[in-house]
Amino acid sequence: MDKKKLMLLIGALVIAIGTALAARSMFAGASAPQAEAAQQVPTGPKVLVAQRALPVGTIITADSVSYQLWPKEMVQDAYYIDGQAEMNKLLGTVVRNPITAGQPLTKGALVAPGDRGFLAAALGPGMRAVTINVSANTGVAGFVFPGDHVDLLLTQTVQIAGDNQSLKTTETILRNVRVLATDQSTDTKIEEGKTVVVSFRTVTLEVTPRIAEKIQVAQTIGTLSLALRSLADNQAELDQAIASGTVKVPAGSTKAQEDKLLADAMNRPIDNGTTFVTGGDVSRFQRRTSTPMTRPQPQQYSAPSAPQASYSPNSGQSAPRPSGPSVRVTRGKTTSVEQLGGN
Repeated sequence: MDKKKLMLLIGALVIAIGTALAARSMFAGASAPQAEAAQQVPTGPKVLVAQRALPVGTIITADSVSYQLWPKEMVQDAYYIDGQAEMNKLLGTVVRNPITAGQPLTKGALVAPGDRGFLAAALGPGMRAVTINVSANTGVAGFVFPGDHVDLLLTQTVQIAGDNQSLKTTETILRNVRVLATDQSTDTKIEEGKTVVVSFRTVTLEVTPRIAEKIQVAQTIGTLSLALRSLADNQAELDQAIASGTVKVPAGSTKAQEDKLLADAMNRPIDNGTTFVTGGDVSRFQRRTSTPMTRPQPQQYSAPSAPQASYSPNSGQSAPRPSGPSVRVTRGKTTSVEQLGGN
């Protein structure tokens, strides 16, 4: 091989090796950047926020609000700050302005019991407050708290004219009625993290004007009792109302509008489709209706009547009909009456 060509080949080989080493060192030195996800945890104080949407008139309960860390630069003086605000004093207050889920509560958005306009703020649009008397037996032994929903039962005794026995009955006249206050208290007492059960003599309910009239009349008829409703009943009845078309969500509604519409529907009292039970459904010795009861008449003995004539198609003459049990026997075209026990 020519010496010149050999030198050129060696030079090209040296250049190639140098290029490869330079490229290797360049890629090895510039390692892939590693993204470090820095958790941005708020370093500010804890403020009171809503756990769910709180429309106007909502009574604050322990499960509707909680303290949450909030950026220090975003904390306002109107916020309820952990360590500065007492949670027990906030329970039972009423939402004056609508609050969305996750939004901090401000001092101007809540109305405390005893403040002017408290009960009016607790009422929904077009609703009225009415108070009824209850006892330990008719008030679920004190296990009804502000914000709960109850059914209203009317027990009465109906006297029937001309009859010694009266009609005893109980009927559910209202369903899904919201409790605003027990006695004059709208908050729930909590000691050592536990709800205190207290007895009360009056209950204030949120109803429509028409239902308020019905309750006033019902108190003059008989005894009113409360039946505490399960939280699952409201959702089940709401789903049924949506499926039947009773509650309609307008097309194009926002999530906040839908939540408000459904919340109003869940808090609406129901005065139709009620049920009743009478004394006859409980005991066989009680009456079932208000109509006069029919009593069986005593059976009386009657003497055997005289033989009666019966027509015989065979002879064309009348034959004496025997008294007592008998049977009619037909043989071909001949029909006769045979006395049982005879020959």
